[in-house]
Amino acid sequence: MKKAIVIFLSLTMLLSASACNRNTESSENTSSEIVQTVEPIQLVNKMTETELSRVDKHELTLLDVPEEPTTEAEPAQTEHKVSVEFHTPSIDEWRENIESYRDHMTDEEYETAMENIRIAEEKGENGGSPYARIILVDGYRVSYAVPYADPNYDGGLIAFTTSTMDENGEPKTEELSFESFEEYLDWIRKMDAEYGYSDEMIEQDVLYVQVANEALKTGDYEVLPEGTINTEDPSLYLWYEEETGDFRDLWEYDRNAVEAIKDSIDEISIYDEELDKEFVVHVTLPPDYDKDKTYPVFFLTDGIWRFGNHTELRKVIEDGEAAPVILVSIWYSYNVNDAEGNIRYFDLVVNRDKMLDFITDNLMPYLCENYHIDCATSTLYGHSDGGVFAHNALFKSDLYENQPFGNYIIGSPALWGLYNYNDYYNISSDDVENDYGYFDRNEQLNKSLFLCAGSLEDPDYADNYNGHDTTLEGVAKLKERMESHGADLTYKLYDSHHYQFIPEMLIEFLKETYPKQ
Repeated sequence: MKKAIVIFLSLTMLLSASACNRNTESSENTSSEIVQTVEPIQLVNKMTETELSRVDKHELTLLDVPEEPTTEAEPAQTEHKVSVEFHTPSIDEWRENIESYRDHMTDEEYETAMENIRIAEEKGENGGSPYARIILVDGYRVSYAVPYADPNYDGGLIAFTTSTMDENGEPKTEELSFESFEEYLDWIRKMDAEYGYSDEMIEQDVLYVQVANEALKTGDYEVLPEGTINTEDPSLYLWYEEETGDFRDLWEYDRNAVEAIKDSIDEISIYDEELDKEFVVHVTLPPDYDKDKTYPVFFLTDGIWRFGNHTELRKVIEDGEAAPVILVSIWYSYNVNDAEGNIRYFDLVVNRDKMLDFITDNLMPYLCENYHIDCATSTLYGHSDGGVFAHNALFKSDLYENQPFGNYIIGSPALWGLYNYNDYYNISSDDVENDYGYFDRNEQLNKSLFLCAGSLEDPDYADNYNGHDTTLEGVAKLKERMESHGADLTYKLYDSHHYQFIPEMLIEFLKETYPKQ
């Protein structure tokens, strides 16, 4: 399986201030009434030039009928962007590499290599010349070796060693050589066919090797600083994009209900350079929306499902059972199909800090520039992997200049997901049970927390706990920690499995947190 890469570049940050308003407070004095005005919360927009140039607020397009999805690869581009991250091996890496291939070397070859290492070490040199460690074409990682990535390649015989697993799961190495580049490309076609790729995908894979090889040969490529490419993001590998098209049909909502209020819904396409992803954000305005008035935001992650709750929540407001709020939900652009949840897991759990940067420093400030928002009473909701994200967002909120939310909903946080994958994704879960050191930095929690789960949900993911706390055990421990710190906590278990309680919970939260004025 080929895995994906995220590239993020350090660009000049554009700073602009946007105000999120707070309510005016009043108090009484024995001699006269004193009105105390609280300054609005100011959010600083930290979007880069690229991000600002790509943001677009427009009418709702979710209801547009999509073209029939296709499994064909996108047409080949006439021009391609090649990016390369070079790596200069250390002496230790050189030595480890030689030792790993000891069984494939003669004694003379081994002794010569070790002597070269000794000489280089004495001279204080590195373990060799820089080589192209990771190559991207049009944002996708090239999965096969590129001949001209080797600084010693002279355009002749193509030879390298592959390392795979045999039928028993044991490491297997194989020496390969090809008389011509075309012969090598035919071998790639053969390997891709064994992986089960379609003909179109195979030719796209081959094309990327051709484009990368030519760029390395001519020097027509962008150099990325060493260590900037994250090799674990699954969304940017060619294999993940086998199915291209428009995936509006995967969204879950009542079409008739959305049709009835579509004029009150704004749709925003917004790109984050750090995550290197395009998102779609839906903003549903309350009945009788007044652009000069200030409203809290009820912000929902997992918009592919939660946008469907906008109509129900807005109806509660329309019926006078809750005060007006602006409903916001976020998901990936319509051309992303995350049926397996790999991208969602990566961004809400593995890359949760980058996602928090995006929402805190880009998206919410942008929304505050376009709507009058009361940040102090706004709410951030997350469930399951989103609950892991909401937990991270709450207990790292004090580390940010921007304070877009005063309330947080942590629903059924799948904290066990951190433990199950921390070795593979290099996730540190040690500080999760310490709530990221929040109470080491602060005496008390200055936000409001609603913690909830389904009382029947532990068996739903029994195969995933692997000896760690179940969902409900993790929730119970979090509840105990919050109670010990005297946090502003509301806690509720619903008679439900993992996600069935969400619509009921959101309506209940809306009524209780934003009662009719």
